[in-house]
Amino acid sequence: MKVFAGDCKAKYGDGMGVPTVEVFAAGAREFLTEHARLKRPREEFQWGQGADQVSLFDEVDPETERTELTAARRWRAVRYDAGYGYITGRSEFGGAGLSRDHERAYAEAEAFFDIPDQRFFTIGLGMVAPTIAAHADPSVAAELLPKMHRGDIVGAQLFSEPGAGSDLASLQMKAERDGDEWVISGQKVWTSGAHYAHIGEVICRNDPSLPKHKGLTAFIVDLTDPAVDVRPLRQMTGGAAFNEVFFNEVRVPDRMRLGEVNAGWRVALTTLMNERAAIGGAGGTGSRIFLRLTETVKHFGRADDPIIRQQLADIYTRGQVLKWNNLRAMAKISAGELPGPEMSGAKLALTGLMRRTSDLSSAILGPKLVVDTGEWGTYAWSGYVTGVPGMSIAGGSDEVLRNIIGERVLGLTKEPGIDTTSPFSELAVGTQRSSPPRQSG
Repeated sequence: MKVFAGDCKAKYGDGMGVPTVEVFAAGAREFLTEHARLKRPREEFQWGQGADQVSLFDEVDPETERTELTAARRWRAVRYDAGYGYITGRSEFGGAGLSRDHERAYAEAEAFFDIPDQRFFTIGLGMVAPTIAAHADPSVAAELLPKMHRGDIVGAQLFSEPGAGSDLASLQMKAERDGDEWVISGQKVWTSGAHYAHIGEVICRNDPSLPKHKGLTAFIVDLTDPAVDVRPLRQMTGGAAFNEVFFNEVRVPDRMRLGEVNAGWRVALTTLMNERAAIGGAGGTGSRIFLRLTETVKHFGRADDPIIRQQLADIYTRGQVLKWNNLRAMAKISAGELPGPEMSGAKLALTGLMRRTSDLSSAILGPKLVVDTGEWGTYAWSGYVTGVPGMSIAGGSDEVLRNIIGERVLGLTKEPGIDTTSPFSELAVGTQRSSPPRQSG
């Protein structure tokens, strides 16, 4: 795909060069009008009507998930072939080579149309693809990135292990060099979407004689390989969107390595910062949830309670501040800067906001939250409340994020008790302080 492909090329021709954002947005609206339907105006919220759904995680039955994934991939192909699938990507990697402003203009136009749910690509395109663009062999990037952005393949992130969660550098999955290949063995856990992903980014330990952060190397692995075993994990929300993945001597060509040998930690940081940008920038307690919360307060006759009103005002204020901080952080990313430690603060603020929402809804509903009586707008909140603990782990636990902010933003000394200088082979497994596993990958 060049600067313009498909519909774009037909409309503007090959010689136009880079369009203004306004011209590009007009073309995007024409494309969307032809290939998608406008959303119906959102009906005013009425208690007892509409979907009784407040869950944090999208958890559907396998058949529904397959149907939605097929529709999502089909839409990505149509969008990519028209020139709107990889707007900011480099042309040699199948991108359109345009600016973040062009990308934002398309997103704003698409928001008015009813398109298939694109949640299946959040990790692959938001976390794995930028890492491939930054660290993969150019020939591999040119091979994989167009397929990922077109929806031909879906990517997953495989970092956490049973004994290495937020202390990711304690991971033990082995990668052993065998000529032009690597043999990978071990286990990953809490991997989102592994059951439908085609490729995965993995971090392995290839040299245990080096300190824990040094002897790591990153790879892109074929998750459809018969030597890869994906098993679903059931959460307390009732869903099974996460998986444990076993690698049984999986052979990976050296060309699929990300970055240099023993430089896997640098690769991991690229992915982690993009992950926190994606999670921290999400609207987990956005206008829809806040509206639902205020209507719940009204319905159960607590709207005049000054303490409840104060809690609602606090949630709203924190949500607005989070949104403004995210806009500032996204502006930095749009200017070409990598996500930094401020995204740890954004993610931490998001989970704090979710906890406050969870606590207030629990206080209002009481027993109705844990017993399904069939009453609309009550038990549905359990999907939100039980999902919040997972969000406080996903992308790095709250405790670890506080350490990052303390060390990298405030300049505090590192937390004692974690050995970063001794060879990993000399460390007694399980004796170092660790945090709960990272849930999203």
